[in-house]
Amino acid sequence: MRKLIRAGIACVSLAAVFTVMGPASAQADVVPTHAVNICQSATFYQNFDHATNAPVDPLYVLDYGRKVGHTIGAHPVYEGWAATFDFGDQTWGYMEYSCIGDYGSW
Repeated sequence: MRKLIRAGIACVSLAAVFTVMGPASAQADVVPTHAVNICQSATFYQNFDHATNAPVDPLYVLDYGRKVGHTIGAHPVYEGWAATFDFGDQTWGYMEYSCIGDYGSW
């Protein structure tokens, strides 16, 4: 009986870990479609705060033409801020959705 209880606890613990990790790892499961920053400059943020509906923790500024990736329908867009991959620094973050363009241009 104790083995059965321990096995049940282990399964619940693993399920909790995978549930917590799910959204972050799902982003990386889809290869981002190649695109570029079409704004003169765009701030690249580390995360998005759903409580304030705004990006948080600025990382750096992307210059015009910087190679980024975003797959429409697979990577989330919150309040005009898109989950985006910066191919230059190999980093996931958020940038203005309107600044992503020229899909498939490279």
